[in-house]
Amino acid sequence: MAETPASLRCLVVDDDPLAVQIVENCVANTPFLAHAGSCSSALAAAEMLREHPIDLLFLDVEMPLMSGLELLRTLRNPPLVVLITSNKGYAVEAFEYAVLDYLVKPISYARFLQAAQQAREALAARAQPVAADADFTFVKVDSKLIKVQFDDVLFVEALGDYVHIITKNSKLIVYSTLRGIAEKFPAALFVRVHRSFIVNIRQIQTIEDNSILLSDKHIPIGQTYQKEVLQRLNRF
Repeated sequence: MAETPASLRCLVVDDDPLAVQIVENCVANTPFLAHAGSCSSALAAAEMLREHPIDLLFLDVEMPLMSGLELLRTLRNPPLVVLITSNKGYAVEAFEYAVLDYLVKPISYARFLQAAQQAREALAARAQPVAADADFTFVKVDSKLIKVQFDDVLFVEALGDYVHIITKNSKLIVYSTLRGIAEKFPAALFVRVHRSFIVNIRQIQTIEDNSILLSDKHIPIGQTYQKEVLQRLNRF
């Protein structure tokens, strides 16, 4: 089993100096986090992310010139992201970007630590080798672990703080982000086609007018995902 990384390199992004100081103090008091830098704008953060390896991004939403959510749209391979904002109204949109967690100001250390622990667990899970012949995974539904056969999955849809895993015979509601589920599913069989959808390539019936027909469900293909989807299908 892969070991949990000793420290997660964190980048703090907020245009409020006091908010930056609070998050930096939280990072400093968390043994498995390492402060890699702070930025006062999304533009500076984008440059930092291009030049330095970052494991975890603590990102404010409302900033001048470019918001935190707009920054996420520009990142092709973003690190794990914890959004921080004073406005609860961004919660649903935030989870469409597969963020790890969503903290509302003023931040308590207990709540910060909960988000940080989620990040550590997510990176540890990502580092664990997956058997080449694995054809299933387990997901947590309420207090139970449910076995999910990959071939049975039709698609996965993000809805707020939860994802719905739609299989041939059931619907599983899992407290997770779309990113978290994607890390459990083999990339060879599943492709992300929209901010809110991952589909099983083998279950796709037709593609027409930027929409996928899968069983009796029409799933939109997001504009930013079109090229990758078509390339994946041509290789499959």
